[in-house]
Amino acid sequence: MQRVRENLKKAYDSGREQVRTAREEGAVPEPDFAPRSPEPEIVHHSTNSRDDADVPQPLRVAAAWSWRLIVVGVVGLALLRLIGMVSVVVVPLAIALLLSALLGPAVGWLLRLRMPSSLATFLVLVGGLAAVAGTLTLVVNQFIDGLPNLTQNASAGVRQIQDWARTGPLHLSDAQVDQAIDSAQEWVNSNTSQLTSTGISTAATIAEVATGLVLVLFATFFFLRDGRKIFRFVVRLFPVNARWSIADAGDASWATLGAYVRATVLVAFIDAVGIGLALLILDVPFPFPLAALVFLGAFIPIVGASVSGAVAVLVALVDQGWVVALLVLGAVILVQQLEGHVLQPLIMGRAVAIHPLAVIIGIACGVVLAGIIGALVAVPLIAVLNTGVRRLSRRRPEVPPDAVVVTSGGSSAGTAAGSSA
Repeated sequence: MQRVRENLKKAYDSGREQVRTAREEGAVPEPDFAPRSPEPEIVHHSTNSRDDADVPQPLRVAAAWSWRLIVVGVVGLALLRLIGMVSVVVVPLAIALLLSALLGPAVGWLLRLRMPSSLATFLVLVGGLAAVAGTLTLVVNQFIDGLPNLTQNASAGVRQIQDWARTGPLHLSDAQVDQAIDSAQEWVNSNTSQLTSTGISTAATIAEVATGLVLVLFATFFFLRDGRKIFRFVVRLFPVNARWSIADAGDASWATLGAYVRATVLVAFIDAVGIGLALLILDVPFPFPLAALVFLGAFIPIVGASVSGAVAVLVALVDQGWVVALLVLGAVILVQQLEGHVLQPLIMGRAVAIHPLAVIIGIACGVVLAGIIGALVAVPLIAVLNTGVRRLSRRRPEVPPDAVVVTSGGSSAGTAAGSSA
């Protein structure tokens, strides 16, 4: 359009010049009205030069978005690499935040009983450690007691598979079955060095795991005792005009994290009880260890429950046969349907409602970036970011109920209604 205007302007000036020349020669009479003044040149305030003005606006907007997205991507990549370099510290801190959100209400209840903050935090932390240690001890003892029986049943299951391969629809010969078994043994022997090196590397990381556990304990203790003070210190680092918005978004995000963790624990406990009762009724071995596995797997939404349920079905298939395995599969599907359609909406509610597509994408990205820990942290991180961004995007943040409005003269104009200060 700019070029069309310029061409029209050139044509108009050329026509005027011809008329002026003809008028000087007397060929054209003088008109009764003065000619119009030329149109003013359009100035593009969003451009720096005439060349930018010649570029179409959609292309300029796309280019502006592109280089900004490139900058954001580079900064995000650098941040991910930094987190990967200090993952030994970041992962324990993330786990400590989850534990603090879970144990925070218990500490608050003890504080309302006029108990010192350090003592209340210590009692809650010791009680949590005792519960975890007792559960692990019971799981390990049951697993050790039932392992010989499960090994015998697994051997019998392998023999049944061999008989089915010979007499079933495959009609494999004894030589073919033996060849398949020999191939499996050769694969194990050829990969023994890799398995051994993996075990050695895993043993070499025991010190890092122990360091991470100690850091989790210390970080959880101080988060529970001084979390509010730490958050206020972080808020004071921002400009004054942004502090109320940051504080409001932080409080809402922490409430969302606490609601998510507590609801997940409750849902996981109900899943474990339901599937554990089904395993106990059907006389499947390791009912308590499998229920504990279901409990732990429920912390990874959608994926964890499916994997832990598949393990329970596999154990039932090896020990009791395909009929009991189908019954266990039905119990697992029933519990998962109850969880997805009743427990999740009822317990979590709208405070931490996340679309299933966002959950799947978050878990996939977490697994790629940080393995099991990434899958565990992905969904609560998405929930916290969702709440925080929604609060920050509001035009007018809510004023805290105990905020004092100070006039320009320095005098207090009053406090919000209901404030006791």
